[in-house]
Amino acid sequence: MPDATDHRTATADLEAVLASLAYLLTRSQEHERQAARAGITAARSDVYLLRALAEAEGASRVGDLAARLMVKPSHVTRQIDRLQSQQLVERTPDTADRRARQVELTAEGLATLDRLKRANIAGLTDALDGIPEPDVAATVTVLRHLVERYVHRVRTTVLPDDGPPPNRPASGAPSASGAAPASRPPAHH
Repeated sequence: MPDATDHRTATADLEAVLASLAYLLTRSQEHERQAARAGITAARSDVYLLRALAEAEGASRVGDLAARLMVKPSHVTRQIDRLQSQQLVERTPDTADRRARQVELTAEGLATLDRLKRANIAGLTDALDGIPEPDVAATVTVLRHLVERYVHRVRTTVLPDDGPPPNRPASGAPSASGAAPASRPPAHH
């Protein structure tokens, strides 16, 4: 029967593996290589925004995107400016509030994101060669739970002063299957 020492050791091992994986996946050279493979020029944090927009399945407000990515709205506005100049997103009028604007992916933005996802999947497929599918599925399940718990912790302990009010759920909160969670860490300021 496992004891608390076993759990701490397993957790310490997981921390070391996740730190190494995060380093490998977020290196600028790796992003540039994957982006080149996909034929895109978007920055890493811009890719997270494209993913968030794709998961929203329609237009989103800047504040909702910022809450989803757990960053300040001004950061998202700068990203949108860059992505709009590349014709990957477009600003549209908000039908509920004529003073506000919404953001949505263009057809080129969706195609760009699709190319990047295919390049990422090809890289993962190579890296996972020889690992049994049930092991991969179990890893996905554990990582989804881990991401959900981290997102919850950040939203309830870190963001109250910096993000949406604590008693209001963030619109478009990251899901473990998509934009913010298992597929990527939150965008950085």
